Amino acid sequence: MTTQNQLDPYASPRTFYGSELRRHREAGGYSQDQLGERIFCSGTYIGQFESAKRLPQPDVSRLLDEVFDTGEHFQRLCHLARKSKHAEYFADAAELEQQARTISEYAPMLVPGLLQTEGYARGLTRATLPAAPDDEVEGYVRTRLERALLLDSPGAPDVWALVHEATLRTPVDGPGVMEEQLRRLADMGRNHHRVTVQVMPFAEGPHPLMYGTIILMDFLDAPPVAYTESAHSGQLIEEPGLVTKYRRSYDLVRAAALSPKASLTLIESAAKDYANL
Repeated sequence: MTTQNQLDPYASPRTFYGSELRRHREAGGYSQDQLGERIFCSGTYIGQFESAKRLPQPDVSRLLDEVFDTGEHFQRLCHLARKSKHAEYFADAAELEQQARTISEYAPMLVPGLLQTEGYARGLTRATLPAAPDDEVEGYVRTRLERALLLDSPGAPDVWALVHEATLRTPVDGPGVMEEQLRRLADMGRNHHRVTVQVMPFAEGPHPLMYGTIILMDFLDAPPVAYTESAHSGQLIEEPGLVTKYRRSYDLVRAAALSPKASLTLIESAAKDYANL
């Protein structure tokens, strides 16, 4: 694990932010816990910013400027450090995804991003951003596909992809795209040792997660988080009690879903249906 003393402050805007935070904290005579008390967070959270393990946060940066009387210094550094290929609302979740040991996702209508094909990702992006120029759409598609490389990286997380049956029945960019996407989904669930796929069938009716997408992430050395998302916004949830509620809901839905074996059979059947259209 990289320690603060090993970080190069000039390696990236994020490491520079961390080194500046540590410099001002020590100059002010604060421990990490003491500074955390001043800005309403834990000392561990301060340490994660100093070690560049977490993206700087705008609200935290504003409070740091108030405590250290640094004008908008940390707010400006935060803006630089948060530049990302991802949508602003997903940037924090994308960073945590790289550190997670397990990722559990429920998707009510869409194949999870880590398992999408290029054609499927392009169709979804076009549907979400119908007026966007081609280069913007292709940029989002490339970023989506780059996320999938995580699954074959050293120390890749275990991924549990739980989708509603509506995902299989909602056509995206025609039968060919859907057949390819569903065959990939089934192949990943059947052959990738870190990926488990389940389907929540229509027959189960209403359930606790029917309102939207939820991603749960667990880590070796940090508390679990939840992330919820809709078309143009997302929210990272770190409050322990609320994360626990989402985990309980996820477990209930997973228990009601088809078994992994039955799920793959249904997915492959749906892929054949598209092939015959």
